[in-house]
Amino acid sequence: MPHRAAASAAASSPDPAGASLASLELDSAAMEHYVQVRIFKIIVIGDSNVGKTCLTFRFCGGTFPDKTEATIGVDFKEKTVDIEGEKIKVQVWDTAGQERFRKSMVEHYYRNVHAVVFVYDVTKMTSFINLKMWIQECNGHAVSPLVPRVLVGNKCDLRGQIQVPSSLALKFADAHNMLLFETSAKDPKESQNVESIFMSLACRLKAQKSLLYRDLEKQPGKVQKLEFPQDPNSKTSCPC
Repeated sequence: MPHRAAASAAASSPDPAGASLASLELDSAAMEHYVQVRIFKIIVIGDSNVGKTCLTFRFCGGTFPDKTEATIGVDFKEKTVDIEGEKIKVQVWDTAGQERFRKSMVEHYYRNVHAVVFVYDVTKMTSFINLKMWIQECNGHAVSPLVPRVLVGNKCDLRGQIQVPSSLALKFADAHNMLLFETSAKDPKESQNVESIFMSLACRLKAQKSLLYRDLEKQPGKVQKLEFPQDPNSKTSCPC
């Protein structure tokens, strides 16, 4: 009888090793959940009628809208992508190119941005010249120069109307430390190129942030949301 009571007491007493293991499993589960719901906010900037909304439609929905109206204020669409086994939600924020539609929303638009896409129309030189203004606005709202940025020349399907030569656009992109993409949101043959614009940014952001997750794993029992440093020269093994 005494032996049976002792066994019962031993079975009911907490096991420190087991409790520690359970705690680690909970921390791992919490970390896994946090990683799965990461959101990358990418904003699209440029003059009116350069195709910002159409680029957003093409990436998020895989289609070109039959009819579009001027964006009033701010709109965003999102797409969940898989990058090296991790589900990431990419939010693409589209904004009005006309000042009268932008004033009330511009602060919210630039808040907590992860990457920027500057868009111009290859058939309108003025939209290319105005890129300097858009870059100034971006910098004026405290968007760090370390936030990844790309330059997109849209409407390349209108080959007979091109006003902005690729050489000029490439020189501008190099001067501002940006990659250059020339594409057409309208032409289905260019859909892969549109995909590459946003996926290259998502892959780059994921690669930059993975370093901090490895550092966080060295601190068991701590799960927290972090602000991530961004290095525009970082390299990624992401296949996209």
